[in-house]
Amino acid sequence: MSLADSNFPFQQMWYTDSVSDRPNLLFIMSDDHAAHAISAYGSKINSTPNLDRIAASGMRLDSAFCTNSICAPSRAAILTGTYNHINGVTTLDTPLDNSLWNIAKELQSAGYTTGMIGKWHLGHGPGADPSGFDVWRVLPGQGHYHNPVMLEPEGRIVERGGYVTDLITDDCIDFLDDHGDGPFALFCHHKAPHRSWEPAPRHFTKYDDVEIPEPHTFRDDLVGRAEVIQAVRMRMMDLDPIVDLKAVVPEGLSEDDEIAWRYQRYIKDYLRVVDAIDENVGRLLDHLAAKGIADNTVVMYTSDQGFFLGDHGWFDKRLMYEESLTMPLLIQYPEKIEAGSTSDDIVTNVDFAPTMLELLGVDSPDGLQGRSFVPLLEGETPDDWPTSMYYRYWMHRDGSHLCPAHYGVRTTTHKLICYYNDPLDQPGANGPADPIEWELFDLVADPYEVDNVIDQAVYAEVQAELVAELTRLQAAVDDEPFPGAAPRGS
Repeated sequence: MSLADSNFPFQQMWYTDSVSDRPNLLFIMSDDHAAHAISAYGSKINSTPNLDRIAASGMRLDSAFCTNSICAPSRAAILTGTYNHINGVTTLDTPLDNSLWNIAKELQSAGYTTGMIGKWHLGHGPGADPSGFDVWRVLPGQGHYHNPVMLEPEGRIVERGGYVTDLITDDCIDFLDDHGDGPFALFCHHKAPHRSWEPAPRHFTKYDDVEIPEPHTFRDDLVGRAEVIQAVRMRMMDLDPIVDLKAVVPEGLSEDDEIAWRYQRYIKDYLRVVDAIDENVGRLLDHLAAKGIADNTVVMYTSDQGFFLGDHGWFDKRLMYEESLTMPLLIQYPEKIEAGSTSDDIVTNVDFAPTMLELLGVDSPDGLQGRSFVPLLEGETPDDWPTSMYYRYWMHRDGSHLCPAHYGVRTTTHKLICYYNDPLDQPGANGPADPIEWELFDLVADPYEVDNVIDQAVYAEVQAELVAELTRLQAAVDDEPFPGAAPRGS
């Protein structure tokens, strides 16, 4: 069933020439897709030829970071251009208040036809359904990989067979066919590659005869890291063999061999669901070209955060370590972006909304906390461009990962992280003796983040500078530090 067949409420707009000449937007976001599982980022474990097309035609941003590495908060930051303590979505448990400003509303008022297809994950029902979108069809919660139910306005439910990544793309193609004369802004949000990594049938056996290399830090023993980090439950042995790995653990394996076996089961299914993402990105790029609107469409590909692909022995995200913090970000728009260009300047997901608005020729309203990085896309770094970013993760009390609440600052060369309470403060949880712990990493000397230098005297000056920068950033975004949080020696 196409979108045109589903009686979507759509208000016909009459555009002036100046509006109709504006570029379109195709914003594609996956869920938990690590940059190091994209060949344009130098992946050593897979190939993504269609995502690479965006990088080859536009820019690959190498220092794009989320401000809270978990799904709903990152999505809220992208839509509202504000940090999570401002928009209220600090964990998975809080829906986004749909009376708040969001980029779709601004684009609607500027004459754009707006669409949201796929994973919403910001709540449902009055006060939480997608707002600002002329067309929307979204998964309830996480949704299912196979034969997914989807929701539409006024409580309508759509049921059909198929694979979720293909179906979301089908709906996006229907939207392009219906509204491709523009200007349009289409948000294509994929479920994949979120846990529990269920491939499309055509990919069931891909990689069966391949041994995927283990990451450099796969056997990281976490010695020297904060106690709460050593207690995190995101190791290979924490995966559910039946649900996550879809197999029974072979008998007779040593623990070390079982960890290696679990990694191969995990990473192969992860890469299989990424393969479907890449194929469907190709379908969308081809459709734009076939309609003759590729050159007038800003195409952005990202993920709501990064993901651990066995790095430090982990799966999942949530932490401020590089693999979780880093978002892939590929953008093509021939009018402004040089083909095959790259940028290493720091940008965050809070910057996405003002950037998209500027690319589309729409003014940003007051109150956004992000800053447009269009100058970076045009190859220029302003003299006052930020060289640091602020991160904060609030505990999600689901009891499964024991990830502690923390905040920190990342600069171009260093990272300082404050863990300010026990993992989940649950009965039986073994928290640290000191409820406040700190980590400091030298990203130049230690890019893999295995050496916590917080207690090394040689880094005392760097530590003091980072504490001051963290304090400055918290004040700049109107956030407050955890009471009593100060690193030793500061």
